[in-house]
Amino acid sequence: MQNTRTAILAALAAVAPFALMAEDSSDPIVIPINNWSSQIVMSNVMGQIFESMGNNVEYVTVDAQAVYESIRLGDVSLQMEVWEGTHKLSLEAALAKGGIIDVGDHDAVTREDWWYPMWTKEACPGLPDWEALNDCAEIFATPETGDKGRYLDGPADWNKHANERVAALGMNFTVINAGSAAALWAEIGAAEAEKRPIVLFNWTPNFAEAVWPGEFVAFPEAVPGCDTDPSVGPNPDALYDCGNPADGYLKKAAWDGMPEKWPAAYEVLTKASFTNAQIAEMARLVDVEELEPDEAAREWLDANGDVWKGWVN
Repeated sequence: MQNTRTAILAALAAVAPFALMAEDSSDPIVIPINNWSSQIVMSNVMGQIFESMGNNVEYVTVDAQAVYESIRLGDVSLQMEVWEGTHKLSLEAALAKGGIIDVGDHDAVTREDWWYPMWTKEACPGLPDWEALNDCAEIFATPETGDKGRYLDGPADWNKHANERVAALGMNFTVINAGSAAALWAEIGAAEAEKRPIVLFNWTPNFAEAVWPGEFVAFPEAVPGCDTDPSVGPNPDALYDCGNPADGYLKKAAWDGMPEKWPAAYEVLTKASFTNAQIAEMARLVDVEELEPDEAAREWLDANGDVWKGWVN
């Protein structure tokens, strides 16, 4: 494995102009680690590219919502995955205060919402309509939820406002938070073995769409203001009565001191852009192949030189 790492770093260094290496501060670029696989691998990919340019890199574990305040204050240098459905409000709040830069979008198009595997539709044929789902709520009931259906949401710090949506739309569901992304995948696998109906939080891009064909629940269409203005959406007295965007952005963000302190690294960050397929592959290397994130990053870099070398060169 060490030989592989050495070879990849040598290849990276070969395309990194020395003039750029000399510009950046020797202080470490601080990269946050969140609790989903593609973000962790992508962060390691960028960190290894920065290291090849002569930069020092430090990784820190940060809450997925609090990271934007940390970036704004300069405690963290950047964020590689800003998901519209999950992070829009936190990013906008930080931008309004100042100290953080919107570094632009990836090529990837995202979606994050309630989701079910296709065998669930056999038990609730009105899907994907959300009202049909609500009419079928009892088939999702568990001992934990009594006579209400269980909706398995992501970890609490992903802050998907599922409880608010259930209340706003009068749904007969109880929201249960999974402890991790891995717990979500384990639940799908267990349900698959029994062909048991299940509805839970999912997103694209990730590896799961290739393993378990499924569909997102069709909630009222996402419209601007649904999360900030109660009058927007079908319930005039509540927020979050719409679905999440079906074609959401995936952005990058950075501390506003980064362009001056690490200009070469920042220039690479502005060029870096990943597609749905590339991000799904990063997640697959960890969630299916069971590589460690730094190993997955090295493997991804080794296999995708045509993607990243142009950013550095």
